[in-house]
Amino acid sequence: MRERGGMDAYDTGPDDTGGARPGVAALSPRYQVGAAVALAVVAVVVSVHLGMTFLHVAPANTVTKQHGDIIDEWVYPEFEQNWKLFAPNPLQQNISVQVRAELRTADGGVRTTGWYDLSAEDGRAIDGNPLPSHTQQNELRRAWDFYLATHDSADRPVGLRGDLAEAYLRRIAVLRLDRAGAARDGDVLDRVQYRSRTGAVPPPEWSGERVSGRTERRELPWWRVPAREAEGGVA
Repeated sequence: MRERGGMDAYDTGPDDTGGARPGVAALSPRYQVGAAVALAVVAVVVSVHLGMTFLHVAPANTVTKQHGDIIDEWVYPEFEQNWKLFAPNPLQQNISVQVRAELRTADGGVRTTGWYDLSAEDGRAIDGNPLPSHTQQNELRRAWDFYLATHDSADRPVGLRGDLAEAYLRRIAVLRLDRAGAARDGDVLDRVQYRSRTGAVPPPEWSGERVSGRTERRELPWWRVPAREAEGGVA
């Protein structure tokens, strides 16, 4: 007769102390393999991201000179790094970014909406919120900075990232206008246009610093919205 204790060596459920095996060890071999593959994929993606970010902020070197385009495609615009918060002179401007839309109506006409103040919407969402989202704080601001850095004063792209900056800003407009209910039943979003107002933040009275009270205004050209984006193809 086989002794009862002899079966313990073949029992993959409980451990030697009689309790269930913890963590991944409690899974069947097939699921253990799946978990190991998933962890490996995550580790590879994290390592690649950290490496790309390091190369982006590192001084120019052989790798960045040869593969700069690949690094930029990975980093921009979501993962861009800068030191403005810690600069000797941090940003000292109030920037208001607004957008409007031109829509084709169901009866074949064209309707232009009023201006939607996107900066004010973000400000209201942040005000009084102890834990505002990263999107509310930075998405619009970073997209606008990205556009200004890649275009001249005549709104002509400078460098290879100009088209990417326009597409990013345009997609934000499509999402925000849809969220605001700009389109009525039967309307199709055709074009969007941005404008901005920029003024200096008043310095404290004790500083003795003087700044211009002039407000700078900028109005971008109309951008046509691709049909896929107008139909909700922006996630």
